[in-house]
Amino acid sequence: MITTDFAPGSPCMLDLGVPDVPAAAAFYGAVLGWDYEPMDEDIEGGMFRKDGKMVAGLGKLTEEGARPAWMIYYTVTDADATTRAVESGGGTVRVAPMDIEQWGRMAQYSDPLGGQFAVWQPRESAGVDLVDEPGSLCWTELYTSDATAARQFYGDVLGWRFSDMPMPGGEGTYTLITPSGLPEERMHGGLFQVGEDALSLAGGRPYWHPVFAVADCDAAVAQVTGKGGSVQMGPVDAEGVGRMALCLDPFQADFVLLTPSES
Repeated sequence: MITTDFAPGSPCMLDLGVPDVPAAAAFYGAVLGWDYEPMDEDIEGGMFRKDGKMVAGLGKLTEEGARPAWMIYYTVTDADATTRAVESGGGTVRVAPMDIEQWGRMAQYSDPLGGQFAVWQPRESAGVDLVDEPGSLCWTELYTSDATAARQFYGDVLGWRFSDMPMPGGEGTYTLITPSGLPEERMHGGLFQVGEDALSLAGGRPYWHPVFAVADCDAAVAQVTGKGGSVQMGPVDAEGVGRMALCLDPFQADFVLLTPSES
């Protein structure tokens, strides 16, 4: 469960970098029912809203060689201390801690194997306004080539604790992530060790992707394919989880759609 109290170590916001902002706004508007609100005339980007509540950011991809992708931000109390922990753990600082006006302080990193993520030290803005509801973030997930190394790094940097569960059909182990000091019902994501073929989107590097809740997975998938996206897996039913599909938007940014099971 992701909540908007944004305890340290929990996901608090996310944004998408793409080469065509208007096209991405139209795509996610159709798939997730989002409205796009431009920031200002000088910046090609803005916010996605669902029923008036902010759910994500959108901006033009400017980094040379970067792939279109979602960036997930996790709450920290001290972005500078987190940066030192990243460096001590063998990670890389992609964007050094910087103030975003009065809203907060952010930094972006790569883990030791290349998986990219970000942190947010809140001030006037704690994060998105809507989570764990249809049309909003409900889970985060890391595909990695080394689950043991990922657990060590993220546990040291973000204070996460982990629990393992077997995948259906004996397809490996899925590791559940919970912020430090919180009960298991506050787990917010998972990590899964995969082969090289599953990491081809990021050139063989690990990558995070968001999971968005939807009321009807099949209907949302129909919008994905009808609006220029594609489906890598599903829709399929996952026992105890719900009906889900792994999708790509028209720019190959990956995300998951999930209609949670009633239980």
